[in-house]
Amino acid sequence: MGASISENALKVLQARYLLRDRNGEVVETPDQLFRRVAKAISQAETAWGSEADRAHWEGVFYQTLSSLRFLPNSPTLMNAGTPLNQLSACFVLPVEDSIESIFSTLKDTAIIQKSGGGTGFNFSRLRPKNDLVAGTGRSASGPVSFIKVFNAATEQIRQGGKRRGANIGILDIDHPDIEEFISCKRQPGALSSFNLSVGISDAFMTALEKDDDWPLRHPATNAVVTVVKASRLWDAIVDNAWRTGEPGLLYLDAINAGNPTPRLGTLEATNPCGEVPLLPYEACNLGSINLTCFVRQGPRAREIDWPDLSRTIHIAIRFLDDVIDCNRYPVEAIGNRVRGNRKIGLGIMGWADLLAMLEIPYDTDKAIKMARRLMGFLREESLAASAGLAARRGAFPNWAESIYFPEKPLRNATRLSIAPTGTISLIAGVSSSIEPLFALAWRRQGIAEGEELEFFSAHFREYLRHEQLQSDALVGGVLEKGMATNLQGLPPQARRLFKTALEISPDWHIRHQAVFQEYTDNAVSKTINLPETATTDDISRIYRSAWQKKLKGITVFRNNCRGDQVLRHGLLCATETCKACIT
Repeated sequence: MGASISENALKVLQARYLLRDRNGEVVETPDQLFRRVAKAISQAETAWGSEADRAHWEGVFYQTLSSLRFLPNSPTLMNAGTPLNQLSACFVLPVEDSIESIFSTLKDTAIIQKSGGGTGFNFSRLRPKNDLVAGTGRSASGPVSFIKVFNAATEQIRQGGKRRGANIGILDIDHPDIEEFISCKRQPGALSSFNLSVGISDAFMTALEKDDDWPLRHPATNAVVTVVKASRLWDAIVDNAWRTGEPGLLYLDAINAGNPTPRLGTLEATNPCGEVPLLPYEACNLGSINLTCFVRQGPRAREIDWPDLSRTIHIAIRFLDDVIDCNRYPVEAIGNRVRGNRKIGLGIMGWADLLAMLEIPYDTDKAIKMARRLMGFLREESLAASAGLAARRGAFPNWAESIYFPEKPLRNATRLSIAPTGTISLIAGVSSSIEPLFALAWRRQGIAEGEELEFFSAHFREYLRHEQLQSDALVGGVLEKGMATNLQGLPPQARRLFKTALEISPDWHIRHQAVFQEYTDNAVSKTINLPETATTDDISRIYRSAWQKKLKGITVFRNNCRGDQVLRHGLLCATETCKACIT
């Protein structure tokens, strides 16, 4: 096998990914997992070449996966080559204003989540609470009540038998029930299977800027039901985000400005983490490149191996396109829509680690410049890879309905997406997505069969060894607090290089997200981690800035604002015990 797997990664693989027998015993090694996935996905190659061609690509895929240079989304790792063979992570389903539609969608949701996928919904078509239902004489219960129904159903389903289902619920800012929606997660534990986001329009933001009134409209007739101050809704949003981390915001006009197939419909919802806006019944297959694998020693300093990165981008695009043809879609309408647009989402992980390896602090213009160069490269190479596949295999069937027609034949309607990579980055042993380092020493729960996992940054550990800075006092301080701020014995340049998420100004978080979004045709999933001392004014400023910078979505999380926080700073064990963590 190519790369070594850490102890924590092995625990996660055993808990969620490796195959088990009928008695629940693990019967697969990580190497066998990568071989299983490579063989399964290479089957798509038989439509375009010989058995020898298929075998060649099986080998290429295996080497790429086992070296941890690229990993696909979790359902592909879990299900490829199994009887289930459902490979997509992201789905969006429609919710129309009828009992038949609502419960038909709920049925499809159950099928998708049982197979390992997450689902996104926009509930804005549902009539408001207390609206009269024609023909029954009864009053409607409103969208929030049905979100609770979907949440209760999801609580009973574990995705692919491995994890609890994930959803995102969206309500547009002009829906009459928007205030109830904004505050519906104030109660601890409420709607635990849902992320919530408000669908924001440019018109609302303009009204907010002008301190104008804002009309709430009936979704069926567009008639104005009532009028409120835009600032009243905004204040409610930021107050609840301060208290609970939700709702996030989706900027729907920015999302639809990047819609590759506007003739096929408007984008109204995303997958649960927001990185893939999708039409109803669309799904998307994701994967991420591990940037730490493409650093080499140059004549003067470390640098990115651009030719090697190019090769891996082309392999990853081909792999994800093959996934579309190998996939067993849980609902027929989804298979038809996916094959029509062939959307994929290639992203990255290990961005903070890459910057540390190149000795570039996260909160600097130099980091932003590197992000621009990297993403410009990723965009051009992914376009070239998709165009090459189109020349060989044909453009995606709905190409004539897309913004690329007639000048640019492409195999895939979208190609790039910056996903959170929460689990696959752990398998690869690198920092997640484009986030700064969460901490230098931290704990994570809810990912390995109830066991809380402990981590110590590998790149910080390497830095201490290289600079001969290992001392009991320094290591003990990091283990206790999870950060290196104000630690004696650590040079200022090291403290700057290894700043963690809560030590970095939100402005730098947003600048990173903005530059990555500029080059990403889907969207960017990112959380602005805030210290416990952050205020509602801070969150308001972040949300406004995100709109001004044309982000497609934004999420914040104030440290310790909720009891179910997954990541926590520092390690539980005593300093004397934990010195082994960095040796």
